[in-house]
Amino acid sequence: MATPRALVAGNWKMNGLKASAVEIEKLNALVRENKADCDVLICPPATLISTLTGKGIEIGAQDCHMNIRGAHTGDISAEMLKDLGCSYVIVGHSERRADHGETNEIVRAKAAAAQEQGLTAIICVGETDAERESGETLDVVTSQVRGSIPEGATVANTVIAYEPVWAIGTGKTPTTDDVAEVHAVIRNLLMDRFGEEGEMVRIQYGGSVKASNAAELMAVPNVNGALVGGASLKAEDFYGIIATY
Repeated sequence: MATPRALVAGNWKMNGLKASAVEIEKLNALVRENKADCDVLICPPATLISTLTGKGIEIGAQDCHMNIRGAHTGDISAEMLKDLGCSYVIVGHSERRADHGETNEIVRAKAAAAQEQGLTAIICVGETDAERESGETLDVVTSQVRGSIPEGATVANTVIAYEPVWAIGTGKTPTTDDVAEVHAVIRNLLMDRFGEEGEMVRIQYGGSVKASNAAELMAVPNVNGALVGGASLKAEDFYGIIATY
């Protein structure tokens, strides 16, 4: 079975000021010197995108609006992100789903908007602790994957990030068997959607990934990289995860 090239992405969330550009410079140096065998991406706050693009590491965004332009105060369109030099955008992160009430339909529309502008959509899925405890993990993830991938999506412009909500920023991680089970289900859904090419869609794991557990998690079948939160804020910490490839 073919294996897609891994993507290790850092989601800075609402962290970082202009001075944080030094971390990108350090990360660039580490990636160049050590010839990391994976794609590397940073998704900073929107305020830093124009500061960080063009420095070597690919830059993405943490969200986009579903419309290309209009009366949407405070929102940013995929066209604007493309204009700034972004190549990826995260959509449907659990914090957006929880804090802003984003449904699968909204996530699907945002992913479609991103893909129409030539961006790759990193579509996030994952269950809450309550859903996990009640045995709904696979049902929730299946519903989110099916409901969040746009009609016009392709293998090339789609990444799925599985992030169990209960593991994000908590220090808790599922067992490798748990991760393998969910990623296998996602892979089968992608094969149903895209045919044999579905085996080349990258499926990231996210949720308290750090240098100390990255090698074990990245070795799980159907894990093609990581979506990393807090551990991506410092170049040395983040490179410890990248270096597992």
